[in-house]
Amino acid sequence: MSTRRSVIKNIVAGSAALSASKLFAADMGTTSQHAPLKLKGNINHSVCQWTYSYLSLDELCELVKSIGFSAIDLIAPKDFPTLQKNGIYSSMCYTNGDISLTKGWNHTENHVKLTQQLTEAIPIIQQNGYKNLICFSGNRDGMDDETGLKNCLEGLKPIVDLAEKHDVIINMELLNSKVDHKDYMCDNHTWGVELCKQIGSDHFKLLYDIYHMQIDEGDVIRTITDNHQYFGHFHTGGVPGRHEIDNTQELYYPAIMRAIVATGYKGYVAQEFMPAATDKAASLRKAIEICDV
Repeated sequence: MSTRRSVIKNIVAGSAALSASKLFAADMGTTSQHAPLKLKGNINHSVCQWTYSYLSLDELCELVKSIGFSAIDLIAPKDFPTLQKNGIYSSMCYTNGDISLTKGWNHTENHVKLTQQLTEAIPIIQQNGYKNLICFSGNRDGMDDETGLKNCLEGLKPIVDLAEKHDVIINMELLNSKVDHKDYMCDNHTWGVELCKQIGSDHFKLLYDIYHMQIDEGDVIRTITDNHQYFGHFHTGGVPGRHEIDNTQELYYPAIMRAIVATGYKGYVAQEFMPAATDKAASLRKAIEICDV
């Protein structure tokens, strides 16, 4: 991959033969230029910012637009102006400040801090025209699942009431506890769906991460079909390794995407794989093509 420094060096050396588009392509780590994809419109596509962190947010916005979609996941309010300047939508928002996956709503000692963070973020998200805000259960740390469910319900109910007033959806992410997030409590859809039922609001849903749930549960299509009303957002990723979602891994994403479309889902599917190929921009373009059913 050509580095940003090498691109600048070429300019200084008088490499006028490179067009602006080719310079951009080199900086993005892609080997060739393509026209934006002609997407079918059945899936709203996005990409998680952290997986393309070798690019600045401005550069990622340009890459997204060059492929032909217009959303980026996991953006904090401090970065909303950058997205808006580039005409890109924040399909899943973070709160400002430090975010912990391990210290979540299942432990009551975290409620004051988390309540403050989400209470501050929810109106900002609404004011900027966005809908989704992520949250996490936290680790068990010896706690049984029933107690954790009760504690999450107690802490989140007032937050969800606030979210309803601002038409924002709180999404708790399902993460695997087998490989990546040892001891995480919301590591299965059954527990998460029960929390959704007890909260009893369309403004609290689950972020169904296909990569994570393939590792801990499998049976992805049946789970999505049977529980789709509780899933507010989707993430992708290749299994094993969390790399490209092509034929190098065990999941067949076109079938999964068709199952999602069949439920009537109108939200976003965000690519959250860590590109292993040299041409990382091409990997993202290919992933969008695979998921555009």
